[in-house]
Amino acid sequence: MVRPPSWGKAMADAYTGDRIILKDLGFYGYHGVFAEEEKLGQRFFIDLELGTDLAPAAASDRLSDGISYADIYDVVKAAFETRRMKLLEAVAGNIVDELFAAFPGVSWIIIRLRKPEAPIAMVRGEAAIELHRQRKTS
Repeated sequence: MVRPPSWGKAMADAYTGDRIILKDLGFYGYHGVFAEEEKLGQRFFIDLELGTDLAPAAASDRLSDGISYADIYDVVKAAFETRRMKLLEAVAGNIVDELFAAFPGVSWIIIRLRKPEAPIAMVRGEAAIELHRQRKTS
C-alpha cells in the first residue's frame, strides 16, 4: 500500500507536545481467550502516555492546575478490573474510553498493554498491543 507523503507526518503530529507518562503499572487479571486464563489469572503491565497541556501546572506548581497521577492510576485500575475481556485490544480500549471520560483535558492517549505470561510458545518475551487514540470531537 502506498501512503500519501503527508499521512505519516499528520499521524505523528497528533501525538506531539506535552504528555504525562506512567510506565509499568502492574495488575493481576483474568483477561484472555483460554479457560485457564479466566480461572488462574496472570500478570499484566500497562504503559501510558496522555497528551495534555502541562503549562498551567508548570507555571503555578499547583496540582489543581494539572492531572493527578494517582487519579489516572485509579481510573486505569477500575477500568482494568471491572470486566473480564478476552482480547488485550478490548481491555486497552476500555481503559482509553474511561481515561477520556475522566480527564477532559487529555487530547490523545498511547497505551501499551503487556502480557508477560501469555499462554503461547515463547521462550522469552511477552505478548503486547499498543493503541494510539485521539479524543473524538463532536
